[in-house]
Amino acid sequence: MSPAVVLVGPMGVGKSTVGRLLAERLATGYRDTDDDIVAEQGRAIAEIFVDEGEAAFRAIEKAAVSRALAQHDGVLALGGGSILDEDTRALLAGQRVLYLSMDVEEAVKRTGLNAARPLLAVNPRKQWRELMEARRHLYESIATAVVATDGRTPEEVTEIALDALELKEA
Repeated sequence: MSPAVVLVGPMGVGKSTVGRLLAERLATGYRDTDDDIVAEQGRAIAEIFVDEGEAAFRAIEKAAVSRALAQHDGVLALGGGSILDEDTRALLAGQRVLYLSMDVEEAVKRTGLNAARPLLAVNPRKQWRELMEARRHLYESIATAVVATDGRTPEEVTEIALDALELKEA
């Protein structure tokens, strides 16, 4: 079993919203590994970061992604940092992976770059830029297709994604 589409990209890019729309268009299920983690851990991701640190969260995330890739055949959205793990990137090889991208100005509009995002608590614009500098090449290295979301509605992104992934007939 393997997902129909795996969505990756930075926090706030719209993976959950576009993922649900893609699942609807493809008449399949939707799953988000961040939701899996919250349900399994019984607490918010930000709490895990604060209580246990990023390394502990990444280990939890790696296990959640591995399970979801093995169990889910619909549309799967991964947390923004999940691609940092080399084993996770290896698991994504051969999958249909859609990288949703956006620039910092779009990130400000969508997320406010606020303290609810643990990795952006201090100087959020600078932190976001640094995160993207470190991650962009990883997203691109595993992507089957890349769709910029800047200035586009979720519906527009979904249509472009279906075209880019050659799933337009759905």
